Amino acid sequence: MAVTPAAALPPGVAPDVRPRVGASWRSYAVLAAISAFLLALLLVPVGAVFITAFRDGDGSFTLGHFGTFFSTGLMRESFGNSLYVAITSVVAASLIAVPLAYVTARFQFRGALLIQTLGVLPLIMPPFVGAVAMQLVFGRSGSVNLLLDETFGISLPIMQGLTGVIFVETLHYFPFILMNLIVALRAIDGAMEEAALNLGAKGWRLFSRVVFPLALPGYLAGAALVFIKVFDDLGTPLVLGQTNLLAPQAYLRITQVGLEDPLGYVISVIMIAFSILALWLSIRVMKGKDYSTLQKGGAGIKRRTLSRGEAWLAYAGIVLVLLVVLSPHLGLLLLSFARVWSFSVLPDDYTLANYATVFSDSTGMITNTLLYCGLAATIDVVIGVSIAYLILRTRIPARQWLDFTASAAIAVPGIVLAIGYLRTFQSFEVGGVPITQTWLVIMLAYSVRRLPYALRSCMAALQQINISLEEAAEMLGASKWRSVRRVLIPLMAGGILAGFVSSFITAAVELSATILLVVKESQAPMSYGIYLYMQSVSGRGAGAALGVLLVVTVAVGTYLSHVAVERANRSLENAR
Repeated sequence: MAVTPAAALPPGVAPDVRPRVGASWRSYAVLAAISAFLLALLLVPVGAVFITAFRDGDGSFTLGHFGTFFSTGLMRESFGNSLYVAITSVVAASLIAVPLAYVTARFQFRGALLIQTLGVLPLIMPPFVGAVAMQLVFGRSGSVNLLLDETFGISLPIMQGLTGVIFVETLHYFPFILMNLIVALRAIDGAMEEAALNLGAKGWRLFSRVVFPLALPGYLAGAALVFIKVFDDLGTPLVLGQTNLLAPQAYLRITQVGLEDPLGYVISVIMIAFSILALWLSIRVMKGKDYSTLQKGGAGIKRRTLSRGEAWLAYAGIVLVLLVVLSPHLGLLLLSFARVWSFSVLPDDYTLANYATVFSDSTGMITNTLLYCGLAATIDVVIGVSIAYLILRTRIPARQWLDFTASAAIAVPGIVLAIGYLRTFQSFEVGGVPITQTWLVIMLAYSVRRLPYALRSCMAALQQINISLEEAAEMLGASKWRSVRRVLIPLMAGGILAGFVSSFITAAVELSATILLVVKESQAPMSYGIYLYMQSVSGRGAGAALGVLLVVTVAVGTYLSHVAVERANRSLENAR
């Protein structure tokens, strides 16, 4: 039964926005195609990792591999170090993000929006790239320690051992907490704060008993992402020479011992388990609690004007934090122009030769990045739009499992997915060449790893479009496919583009899966090229130049995504 178009409804009657009961054969065909994609490229490879971890040499079930893992000193040390680094990074990231979010959301002063924007910039730089720049700035012979030694005769061991990994990971991933917490703080009903103030709560008591508990969902969402990203990161520990963590150990076991080594699969299972555990705990903590407010419109948390003294104190603290946070970007830029930079505060000499080297020797890497990430992002938005339509516009049974399965890819570390691909597809060939030795497997890994980003953008875009717009087109004679193509897709264009850009820029900085799947230099994208350059001191200048180009690419993509979202919002307002 067709639903009456909004234009034909009597005054005061809201349009029916429920999903359509029926579904054509095309919807079932799309469901089957997406299910096959997720099954072949996500569930089967990850399942192969799990099966291998629990399978003995004769094919029987065993827990012996896990016993071997926990009885090996290096494995126990790596497991403990990974937990320590991830948890400590979350705590350290919170110490930066929570005050920064609260001050910029709670108080009225000039530059708050600029500060929030600068606070997100670390995400556009791959952490392993920032690690090299941080060594030059905060390392034992870095700029900061040289100045401290000359002035006060002291040095800070910031970049030594696991402390260096924590420092780099903290500065790179704290924006996840910052962004989610700012959104949560803005959503708090101002009446809640006023009521607490009237009852005598102020200062720390007001923040700890009222404001932060109400913003807890946003904080936990960001903290869970920080834990997962740090726990799974491969590039940063490798660049800093710290291999006694789980991700580097998984990489070393597979590359040095071989695909048949069971400990590599055991490590992979543990990494997936703790990633899922972090997401589950973030949801479990909030279960049974109500964080909703009664605000309507923009009556969010009240913003207080700072006095002159408070403003100077706030600016001083924020500038200090931003100087540290943005130091990797400055270090990378200086290194890209440096001819020599060793045991000095600044480079001894500057040159453009590093960029000339990149453009003469690494154009293939740039081309590969555009190809792999462009195709992966295209696949992601096509699947994202399709899943969003099946979930929000049909009632096909089990359609919610598509959303769950596609989103679960965020909990699968890149190194684990790469190991699963090597295990699953080693006997498959394309034109007589094993698929694991072609660039196709790299591109497919990117598409699976970044699918959740595109899916969320497409889901959000479709949720804002009333179904009555499509039904009005159908009442005028358009088929369902034509209404989707001529009405739905144009209205979703901003969200689709935002999803494409999000998928593209996050794939461009992917190293965990890339480092295992690239079998020859001609297949290497920019992220892998930067890693290769950074392995030698003589090549770090060219690696930094390539890193700057990658950061610029990601920054431009981020800007375009914001523009796309704004245009999408304006289009929706005009449509309404």
